[in-house]
Amino acid sequence: MDVTRTNNRIVAAVTGAAAAITGAAVAVTAAPAYAGPAATPALQTLALTPSPGAVAAGTTFAAPGAARAEATAITSRVTQPFSLLGATWTDPRTRLDGTVQVRTRATADGRWSTWRTLESDGTSPAAPGSVDAGGRGSTDPVWVGDSDAVEARVTNSDGAHALPMGLRLDLINPDADLPAAAVSATGAPASAAQVGGTAFTGAGLGRAAADTTVTVPPRPAPTMVGRAGWGANEAMVTDPPEYTTDVQVLFVHHTATSNDYSCADSARIVRGIQAYHVRSNGWNDIGYNFLVDKCGTLFEGRAGGTNRPVLGAHTLGFNAHSAAIAVIGDFTNVAASLTVQRVIAQVAAYKIGMYGHLATERTPLVSSGSDRFPAGTRVFLNRVSGHRDTGRTACPGNTLYGQLPTIRNLAGAAPGAFTIAQMTGAAKVGTAFYARGPIRPLWTTTTPTALLNRFDVIVDGTVVASAPRAYRTTPLILNPGRHLVTVRAYHLSGRAVSQTRIVVVDRTAPRYAAGPVVGLRGGPLDGSVPVWLRWTATDPGGLRAVTLTRPSVVALGTTAHAWASTAAPARPTTWSLRASDRAGNARTASVTRTPLLLTERVTTRTGRWGTVTGPGYLGGSTLRSITAGSTMTWTFTGLSASLAATRSPSSGRVRVYVDGRNAGLVDLRSATTRTRMAVWARSWSASATHTVRVVVEGTARRPGVALDGLVLLR
Repeated sequence: MDVTRTNNRIVAAVTGAAAAITGAAVAVTAAPAYAGPAATPALQTLALTPSPGAVAAGTTFAAPGAARAEATAITSRVTQPFSLLGATWTDPRTRLDGTVQVRTRATADGRWSTWRTLESDGTSPAAPGSVDAGGRGSTDPVWVGDSDAVEARVTNSDGAHALPMGLRLDLINPDADLPAAAVSATGAPASAAQVGGTAFTGAGLGRAAADTTVTVPPRPAPTMVGRAGWGANEAMVTDPPEYTTDVQVLFVHHTATSNDYSCADSARIVRGIQAYHVRSNGWNDIGYNFLVDKCGTLFEGRAGGTNRPVLGAHTLGFNAHSAAIAVIGDFTNVAASLTVQRVIAQVAAYKIGMYGHLATERTPLVSSGSDRFPAGTRVFLNRVSGHRDTGRTACPGNTLYGQLPTIRNLAGAAPGAFTIAQMTGAAKVGTAFYARGPIRPLWTTTTPTALLNRFDVIVDGTVVASAPRAYRTTPLILNPGRHLVTVRAYHLSGRAVSQTRIVVVDRTAPRYAAGPVVGLRGGPLDGSVPVWLRWTATDPGGLRAVTLTRPSVVALGTTAHAWASTAAPARPTTWSLRASDRAGNARTASVTRTPLLLTERVTTRTGRWGTVTGPGYLGGSTLRSITAGSTMTWTFTGLSASLAATRSPSSGRVRVYVDGRNAGLVDLRSATTRTRMAVWARSWSASATHTVRVVVEGTARRPGVALDGLVLLR
């Protein structure tokens, strides 16, 4: 790395006398007075060097006597505004064997913060030979909010190691490089530009046809705030991005900053980290590929394309074949929220799955040299690893590190609890669905949408539709016949699960193989005429229902072929049937008939008949005979006829002839007396003229019969 180039990036440097460094007790200088906001350079530096006569930085500190082995430099300075700071030193290959602590004064109220320890992960993680190599060693930066003064103290904990040469504080103002028009009143970029996600106007109709052309939605990138959205200083990046060959592992970091920041400041924090990595560390750009704040907002990190294997500066010895995401905050004792875990999992599934790998796997990487693994060491790593897996560091914090197994499972799982919940436009019968028009399979999954890729709809082995991850249905038009409809859900990791349903498409309505027809039947003639309705409805795909819709609504089922009903005498009655199949096709058929009464008085009679009157008889009277061989004959035109008579314990039998042929013997005896009864009936397929003759048998001990007339149907 060209140090001259790095120094040219420094907009301003605060220099001046520092407090004394002693080898014994700490002498704290008075805090400077609150002076209000000052000018706004992007970088200010404050040398942590000893005063004249003190032990020089870069030498071994040794405490005299019984005092602890420590040396502390205390620097108290009024500064120009800054919001993020860190400690840096000259040689990036040198570790900080000591502790740097800082406290800052807020510009809003002049109050001083508590002391914060700057976390150091060891030597620079920049890959050897990359544009990030060289520069300076550094601690992780700390977001302190808008401040205008700082105090620092440096402790050499064991007295046996030297502090690095050129140790200084670097104070970053994340808003200094932004053009005035790009900063809103709150200090955030005016543009909230985002990258990632998928624009999709709608899934097309799927057809079960060989010539179907399906547009597969592009694999969705995680939705994130792009570099323009968080106000990246592109002029600061002097060299083009570098690339590795692929992404085998995602390393999870934390920035080791405080967690009490407002998420409204997250873009400023990212800008500050970029400025620190470039101006202070001497790297070409921000070191991380991605950053996520505690609220779950994802930020694009290093430039070069989130869909490409950009070489970063994040994990010493393992930048090649990897990417990194940093969670803004300190997760040593604080857990990352489920939202943040899902964002990390989404990035892992996206970056690792892009190359056909699962986040739940392990893979070997060869170290280019780290403080744990010498160059050339082959190390087996989880594909979602913590920074500490490759270096001597606490990063990404104990609690977040303990959450990595959950994150791996989220990133590498198949879509959870996936099912086709409904098939809109189709009716389920047994295990199959029947439809006569377009259908919409509706599917569900418990996996968050952000962790999904897409859904494919497959008909009889052919992909006919592909829907984006946010969709849960798509319309389908299928050809008539039986089909296997499969919906396959793809996780962003590449894993997939499927659900299959049988769909029968039937556009042909049921037909009536017979009927409907109406005929007379036996039963009481108490103000109505008993009739039967007969039909035979069929459908190749199966009937779903047969319903009588007139003169009343009755569900007749799918296996019955006859139904007993009644009709008003001397008035036309219409019976309507609606037969529907499993797909919803329906056909209606109707028949209209009028019952008429031909009384006993309009007949041709032979033998002896006597008149019996009473309110129980049709028309108020009936004809009765006890003489064997007496006859009563009706000639009529109609479709059906029934004989009206009285049943009683003493009634005899009559023989019925139809058109001169014996139609059977009717016994009128019953346990109780019942007048106005239809005791015999006959129907024909078409209306015609017929003759019905009734002959009295003269039955022994009960020769009497009472005939009330003949009912016919037209």
